[in-house]
Amino acid sequence: MRVVFLEDVSGVAQGGDVKEVKNGFARNYLIPKSLAVPATHNALQRVAKLARQAGVTRVRRLSDMKALAEELQGRQVSVEMRAGTSGRLYGSVTNTIVAEALSELTEKDIDRRMIEIPEAIRELGLYDLGVTLHPEVEATIKVLVYPIGSDPEDMLAAIEAREAAAAEESEDDDDDDDSDEDAPEAQAPDESGSDDEE
Repeated sequence: MRVVFLEDVSGVAQGGDVKEVKNGFARNYLIPKSLAVPATHNALQRVAKLARQAGVTRVRRLSDMKALAEELQGRQVSVEMRAGTSGRLYGSVTNTIVAEALSELTEKDIDRRMIEIPEAIRELGLYDLGVTLHPEVEATIKVLVYPIGSDPEDMLAAIEAREAAAAEESEDDDDDDDSDEDAPEAQAPDESGSDDEE
């Protein structure tokens, strides 16, 4: 079925495009949602106007998404989950859970498909996640997963203390490695000196 797209449909067409699509896709999705109309003579006459309107809508949507990305960039979302004593979650944090928490925080509708979780979150902790608001606009948020019944600020303080201890320990390891490297060089002249005496 040939249709004229009234709005941009991600991965399919831009507003004002005339394309051939499957009958079921057109009748069950595009036409009922007012994303496209059948390509009649009258609709084809309006193609230039529809393309212009879609372009304006596209620019407005892009600017809205850029503003939302600036608002979201670096924000922290706290998610309360059931967890065992070892810090392992009963279940996992999904992009739906994160999207709902973000929607509450920003009072804007965030679709779950915008949230990118590279691996399933199955442990307590602080995670960096990407949010793709538009093909050209991305933001990074922090997600704090904490156990039910505890304070998220306490969890955050514990994570920061753990990271600080780990950083301090790695510095100590670096210092030990440097001293170990110096030690053999210091011993080498002594050994050569004892060989000379014999």
